Amino acid sequence: MINFETFQKIKLYHAQQGLKVAQIARQLALDVRTVAYWVEQLNFRPRKSATSKSKLDPFKPAIIRMLETHPYSAVQIFYRIREDGYQGGITILRNFVQKVRPKRAPAFLTLAFAPGECAQVDWGEYGTVQVGSTRRRLSFFLMVLCHSRMMYLEFFVSQTMEHFLAGHQNAFAFFGGVPKKVMVDNLKSAVLKRVIGKAPVFNPRFLDFANHHGFTIVPCAVGKGNEKGRVENGVGYVKKNFLNGLGLQDFHAINPTAQYWQESVANVRLHGETKKRPLDMFLEEKPALGPLPGMPHDIGTVHTVRASNRFRISFEANRYSVPSEYASQRLILKVYPDRLCIYHQNNLIASHSRCYDRNRDIEDPDHPRELLAQRRQAGEQKLLMRFLTLSPKAQEFYQELEKRRLNSTTHVRKIVALSEIYSQETVARALEDALSFKACSSEYVANILEQRSRHRPEPGILHVTRRQDLLEIEIPAPNLKIYERNH
Repeated sequence: MINFETFQKIKLYHAQQGLKVAQIARQLALDVRTVAYWVEQLNFRPRKSATSKSKLDPFKPAIIRMLETHPYSAVQIFYRIREDGYQGGITILRNFVQKVRPKRAPAFLTLAFAPGECAQVDWGEYGTVQVGSTRRRLSFFLMVLCHSRMMYLEFFVSQTMEHFLAGHQNAFAFFGGVPKKVMVDNLKSAVLKRVIGKAPVFNPRFLDFANHHGFTIVPCAVGKGNEKGRVENGVGYVKKNFLNGLGLQDFHAINPTAQYWQESVANVRLHGETKKRPLDMFLEEKPALGPLPGMPHDIGTVHTVRASNRFRISFEANRYSVPSEYASQRLILKVYPDRLCIYHQNNLIASHSRCYDRNRDIEDPDHPRELLAQRRQAGEQKLLMRFLTLSPKAQEFYQELEKRRLNSTTHVRKIVALSEIYSQETVARALEDALSFKACSSEYVANILEQRSRHRPEPGILHVTRRQDLLEIEIPAPNLKIYERNH
């Protein structure tokens, strides 16, 4: 490839100065083939194809008039113009109709809603976000009140049923009331089946939630997502105004930031269609909302699980502990957006905070306690049996330990450990000696064993001195008069 300046030089040398290809190549230090190619491009002139008349040409004005009056198909036009003498094929007619058919944009009605009449709901997605050591898809739940355009925004890392219901529940709490209708798309969390001409089949969980809160579910028509245009526009507004360039690295920081954005930007802006602030219109709409239910609806999703022999249940690539006595049993798992509850025969046996990381093992310190206690008791029983085999007096020694010591197991463990250092006969004799002196403790037994293990030199012969002065010692007679004085 050459740049534009070199191309202009080739054009100058060839067209104006009349140089040959080889001369231009030497002048510009280029390959001869490169110069020859660009010279050929300068001399290239496209041939003008001779325009031939088409059999359709005499009928084109009539075809255009027909399409302007009614959206006829190409087949209908083909039969009409054939009666007028057209002898061509239908393919050329199809191509012409496709080019000249007038394009008509669909028309939409502007819907008006009374205060408290309706809210629109939708999910939005925006890339991924870091959760622990993994990344998950970032989703957000958006509810917009149709009259005031007041919006509620909440972010999740999943779009399952419990998150869908939690978004509704939290939105109603935020608005302080419930609208008469909630308009949703035909997602499986709301509508299980939709056939044109038949009533929609609602998801029973969502229908039960709607009945509890007192609102009517209004699904959009099939392929008519524009019917909930207010929330569709809201999803785009969230992506462009809030998420674009936000750059948050941790999921836990998104919802507090979104709440501040709603209060300071979204719900206090001058709306482009109403020319009013959503917050100001919401003050008029709030009295028309229905009351919140007295008791919150249970939004948990129920699953049947089986605990492993390590007393763990698996959920979303994580493992959660249950009490060890429920190992390998069938249990009921109830899943909420923020927690997991585990039941056995309608009794709550475990509860954990829900983890959105992956490949984590989450254990409650109290869950293995029963298993550890059983193992401790078995170990203590085995230890006692070993102690009783050390000596015939071991049973009597243990009874004395029970009477005198609060931590008899500790003394038994130490004495059994001494039996691995000294011979069993030596330990048995030490136990009997300690029992005879009523000194029943592991310290006394250890002291006896240590004293007896020391190597002492054999006693030597007693040598009596033969010195004469030491053998002939004279001791004066005692004076007994001192006793008479006292009388």
